Amino acid sequence: MTTTTTYKAWELKSFSLQDVAATAREESRLEPHQVRIAVKAVSLNFRDLLVARGHYNPKLPLPVVPLSDGAGEVVAVGDLVSKFKKGDRVMPNFMPDWIAGEVSPDAAKTALGGFVDGMLREQATFNESALVHIPPHLSYEEAATLPCAALTAWSALMVNGALKPGETVLTMGSGGVSIFALQLAKAAGARVIATSGANEKLKRLKELGADTLINYKEHPNWDELVLEATGGSGVDHVVEVGGAGTLERSMKAARMNGHVSVIGVLDGISGSLNAIALIMKSLRLQGVFVGSRSRFEDMNKAISLHGIKPVVGKVFAADEITEALSYMASGQHFGKIVLKL
Repeated sequence: MTTTTTYKAWELKSFSLQDVAATAREESRLEPHQVRIAVKAVSLNFRDLLVARGHYNPKLPLPVVPLSDGAGEVVAVGDLVSKFKKGDRVMPNFMPDWIAGEVSPDAAKTALGGFVDGMLREQATFNESALVHIPPHLSYEEAATLPCAALTAWSALMVNGALKPGETVLTMGSGGVSIFALQLAKAAGARVIATSGANEKLKRLKELGADTLINYKEHPNWDELVLEATGGSGVDHVVEVGGAGTLERSMKAARMNGHVSVIGVLDGISGSLNAIALIMKSLRLQGVFVGSRSRFEDMNKAISLHGIKPVVGKVFAADEITEALSYMASGQHFGKIVLKL
């Protein structure tokens, strides 16, 4: 007689912030190249809010385990696993099948917490090729913030933007991607102009190394202040997380031949695009969809070298997932929201 081992997982039952409930899942058989991890912490991204509301993809098959980002401890390995051993601290890549190079349509379909079960569960199993080691100086809670937000900022600035020391970066707000962009830019020797709608948050961004601060609520034409702060030339890189509502000002704030990384949709999904500014300033406007496992490993080397510590704004228990999603929706957070298992 065989006994079945179960573990706890939280499932999004319908497109509602309130409809996430715990359930029991059966432990799967471990294949030769697979690694089983005990999940210790997971973090929230704005994408998770869109998924829960049905805005990310209304055709998403439900139920699904939400949240893409997590960190845990290896508890079992398949017979042919060579990279990891029991007791190792690891994180899965946002897209487990995106190993290196450019993203492919097939790899994109493996993004966790979408069409594939995410990380809000006590246990998760991955092919060893999807996992990376956690930087030694980070806790599980800190590590859980890296797979999406940090890697997106790394892809935007270091990979796509080829950021150089002395260049200027514009960040927007105090969410995960923006703060990681600030930290990575400063570690690379860049100057950072940071915006926020709250002076208290601007003070904290200053403590993290921001060189110039702009309150966009007090100065709606904040792009003019960016130009003023750069002697009229504009910034080399913009980490654009607002979306349609802020993109035109971001383009105005960029220098000629500047690089604008389009990452978020916090201020709207649809809107008009000023093609004149794009053409006349010869801008590079590039969407960023996280990154490969190879990039993840490169980023972790930099994080370890510079001792970068993720900013964890608030920690919830896993059973408080609906409260955590509501807290993110309120916009009160600074840095990352984490759930501890």
